[in-house]
Amino acid sequence: MAQQSLANDLFEDMGRKVAEASAREGDDDEKVVEEIESLCMNCHENGTTRLLLTRIPYFREIVIMSFDCPHCAFKNSEIQPAGEIQQRGTKLSLKVDRAEDLSRQVVKSDTASFEVQDIDLEIPPGRGQLTNVEGVLTMVAQDLELKQDERKEVVPDVYQQIESVIQTLKAMASGSRLPFTIAVDDPAGNSSIEPSPQDASGKYTRHQYARSAAQNEALGLGDAGGEAPATEIRSEYHATDMYPERPAQPMVNNVDEDIVENQVYSFPASCPGCTKPCTTNMKMVNIPFFKQVVLMSTVCEHCGYRSNECKTGGEVPAKGRRITLSVQTKEDLSRDILKAESCAMSCPELNLSVEPGTLGGRFTTIEGILTQVRDDLRSSIFDVGDGGDSMDAATKEKWHTFFNHLTAAIQGEVKFTMILSDPLASSYVQSFTAPEPDSQMKVEDYERTDDEEEELGLKDIKTEGYEEGDRTNGVSTNGA
Repeated sequence: MAQQSLANDLFEDMGRKVAEASAREGDDDEKVVEEIESLCMNCHENGTTRLLLTRIPYFREIVIMSFDCPHCAFKNSEIQPAGEIQQRGTKLSLKVDRAEDLSRQVVKSDTASFEVQDIDLEIPPGRGQLTNVEGVLTMVAQDLELKQDERKEVVPDVYQQIESVIQTLKAMASGSRLPFTIAVDDPAGNSSIEPSPQDASGKYTRHQYARSAAQNEALGLGDAGGEAPATEIRSEYHATDMYPERPAQPMVNNVDEDIVENQVYSFPASCPGCTKPCTTNMKMVNIPFFKQVVLMSTVCEHCGYRSNECKTGGEVPAKGRRITLSVQTKEDLSRDILKAESCAMSCPELNLSVEPGTLGGRFTTIEGILTQVRDDLRSSIFDVGDGGDSMDAATKEKWHTFFNHLTAAIQGEVKFTMILSDPLASSYVQSFTAPEPDSQMKVEDYERTDDEEEELGLKDIKTEGYEEGDRTNGVSTNGA
């Protein structure tokens, strides 16, 4: 009974306990470690489970669990997120192209799937792991090696296929087969791959997405058959405290009629964070010398979830568009910018690269989008105060130099170049001399690559001559 009470107390509010422990002085002497007598699932005798509540750099609080049985020597270790389920799911990918990348830290929660994209290998959600790239590849290879002797006798063809995958994973883990790409997809948003300030464009990507109804149900956040269970939220996370109330604006609750510019429309929606009903506001605006765009905003009064996006419409253009802007003065920071979800953004002088889909669609200013990138990245890297004790001094200094340089650019103290590459030509930067050419801005159209066409799904679209194609395949659209 006492053990059950202890377990309940341990898991009552892990996030609060970790925060309290981290605030104490002398962290090395006051780690929150608990021991619980547990049943061994191997020999069914009693063993010991040790739990360490800690926080790690680049991430947030976690619980490290280790089990040891003195009777049969069975051991097991895994991690569990100690914080809350995040408002959005997260997908991270890393291109491993040098041996140093194998030592990058990987946090894989029990709700995350792991992929090795080069060999089309996907490991479904399972136990949580705190390791590095080499470690996770090695563990996957070890798991696949189980029962290989039996497969060799019963299904030799399957044995050969799996053995080929195992040898490939071992070669990747040893660094003899490079490059390759790994990805971690976590609907709960509690997984991480360690980034680096030296990452080139396309090497490391982090994409947040709204969970589907099935993913919310799998996480226990609710289902389509009933209302989501009530969630206890700390007062500082309530929507009314995080986002002050604004004066009421006239709303049009009927979007079946023709949409009028600058009129705010609202329609019911389900919150991606807690699945409860919420309202999405929509407004269509006309950007001079560009096109009409739709601004969408969602705020959930239940859990504090907030999102805003900018959508562009119209036909898919024949070419992509690249906009290069030279930011020379503070006035340039006030230029309006529309970064579509399909757009990649880079600033070579700032060593900054933002991949498509990272920020979603945003309509703001140059200063605003750089500030958002800085704040989002800083909260991810330095989630633990100044980066945590286990972040080495050299890495910490590199990140500080990067953020200081980025802050100087936001304050107008550094000149830099911003490049927007959008294969759908749906991004825009304000020109101070429109409709005349702007000497500080260069706009050029370019041919999309095959990879961009494939990623956007344009290779699967056939709008002309599809009847002939159907007849060739023995199918006719007119019944002939």
